[in-house]
Formats: sequence, C-alpha cells, structure tokens
Amino acid sequence: MTSELKTKIIAVCDKKITQKGTNVGVSFYAFFTNKNDNPELLMEAATWWIQTHQLDHFEKATKIKALVL
Repeated sequence: MTSELKTKIIAVCDKKITQKGTNVGVSFYAFFTNKNDNPELLMEAATWWIQTHQLDHFEKATKIKALVL
C-alpha cells in the first residue's frame, strides 16, 4: 500500500471517529470524492479492501485504521 493511501485512510478514519464515535463504519469509497479523479488509487484501495483482507462493504473505522497501522 502506498504512503499516499495510508495517509488518506488514517486521516478519514480519524475524522469519522472524532465526528461519530468508535462504532462508525466506513467503506473504501469513504476515502474518495464522488468524482473518480484518481482511478489508480481507488483500485489500490479496492484491491486492499476486497482481495487482500476480504472485508465486508462496511467495517468499523477503528478496525481499518488498525489494519493500516
């Protein structure tokens, strides 16, 4: 996983946890805007989420952050 994606995931998870608490769920789409402005990074996140870790569509942000760290 690239450092760019790691940084993005951690920042989004931290923000969501701060806003909504430790039970907040995220999907890999949470790390991107509605515009597909970086398809390579989106595919990297999807591959990491779906193929590497076989995660459900929504997972707790705390779990995702722990996996990245």
